[in-house]
Amino acid sequence: MAVDSTEQPALPRPEIINVEGNLVALGPIRRDLVPRYQRWMNDLATTQNLGAAPAPMTLEAETAWFERTAGGAASDVVIFTVYERRTWRPIGNADLRQIDHRNRSAAFGIVIGEASCRGKGYGTETVRLMLDIAFTGLSLHNVMLTVFEFNPAGRRAYEKAGFKEIGRRRQCRWLAGRWWDEIYMDCLATEFESPVLGKLLAPDGVRTS
Repeated sequence: MAVDSTEQPALPRPEIINVEGNLVALGPIRRDLVPRYQRWMNDLATTQNLGAAPAPMTLEAETAWFERTAGGAASDVVIFTVYERRTWRPIGNADLRQIDHRNRSAAFGIVIGEASCRGKGYGTETVRLMLDIAFTGLSLHNVMLTVFEFNPAGRRAYEKAGFKEIGRRRQCRWLAGRWWDEIYMDCLATEFESPVLGKLLAPDGVRTS
């Protein structure tokens, strides 16, 4: 299980922050955080909700992922580090993947790696900020995700942010002696109101503080 503490000293504000909400902020992934990303991916309770096999993640494998992603090898992916604004500590990652500009669609993924930061609304706000990036920043129209039936907290966060269930793959995940559904959810640009970028990216004559 990942080591965590509810009492965390404040860190300096990261040099680069792309989008800032009330509780969390989003910035680029960072080479110096690769060991932290690796720690999150070795928390089996966390990776279970991602659908990953219960296997160790080596520092070499996490570094290779960082090199591919940060180096632009995956042109259809936009990924951020999630920061807790109160302390400016990194607490997770969020991404848009399978970005299809022709059809204006993408898939979404998130991990809140620090256990003490779950259940505080950080995930919900992160989802809203990522949808803002998708719809307002990238002009996408449809963003979808999948969540397992055994992850009700994740599903609630997605619903609060604006996602709706659109279907299920029934009994496709075996856990704790029973079968669980994989739930498909999506959100449309027409169903979403920008919390941040609508003002930030407005033309100069229209922009308001």
